[in-house]
Amino acid sequence: MPPVPADPMVPRSCRVERARRETADTFTLALEAPPGDGGFAFAPGQFNMLWVFGVGEVPVSISGDPTEPGAVVHTVRMVGAVTRAMGQLARGDVVGVRGPFGSHWPVEAAAGNDVLIVAGGIGLAPLRAAVYQLLASRERYGKIALLYGARTPADILYRRELRRWRARSDLEVAVTVDRGMGGWRGNVGVVTAFIPRVSLDPSNTVAMVCGPEVMMRYAVREILRRGVAAHRIHLSMERNMQCAIGLCGHCQYGPTFVCREGPVFGYPRVEDLMALWEI
Repeated sequence: MPPVPADPMVPRSCRVERARRETADTFTLALEAPPGDGGFAFAPGQFNMLWVFGVGEVPVSISGDPTEPGAVVHTVRMVGAVTRAMGQLARGDVVGVRGPFGSHWPVEAAAGNDVLIVAGGIGLAPLRAAVYQLLASRERYGKIALLYGARTPADILYRRELRRWRARSDLEVAVTVDRGMGGWRGNVGVVTAFIPRVSLDPSNTVAMVCGPEVMMRYAVREILRRGVAAHRIHLSMERNMQCAIGLCGHCQYGPTFVCREGPVFGYPRVEDLMALWEI
């Protein structure tokens, strides 16, 4: 395979291969690598800077399969001018891409362990790449459990994929919503309520958590109560990133710049800051 650009700051112009609506305000883009390019090598949990020409640039987690470097996939929620413009892109449109940036989920280091994944809302997007890599080498891991919570049934991401994952005998999947409506027959309640019910070996478990910070606080509390050591818990702190190099200061989290030192952190690294609700 040809080498990928050594410098993640070097931009690439990539065409939209596929655009798919996930929910009313969230969509997924699959981008093609430029001809002759080495593809998109990345580690689960990392992010790219996506640039809509004439509008602006935003950081977005990579939500695709790291074992398929020919295309790169991002799931985006429309929350500002750039992401709204991105939501109007169609097949063949061009997007600027820089990256990948940031730290990653400890998927390789978790080999030989049970793995607990807890996701809330769009927090499933950066964790989906970790699930892909875990399942690609399923024999290297013990029990794997994915717990996913959304606000309502209409906010659930990757519905077809979740159904396929739930059909597997080697993956435990629980999906819940905060408010059931529209004929929903599944679980209703916060996702953290499922942590005590998961079958796992606390002394041999690696946990990966991503979602709203309030959800992550309670998730960590429940995981610790299960007896999982703090250093075995990892969080993605995707807050207000803008420049990817720690220059603008928007993602400063105490003394830490999330875009440069994160977004994935071991829990002991951010434990004191997560105890401060006003940050």
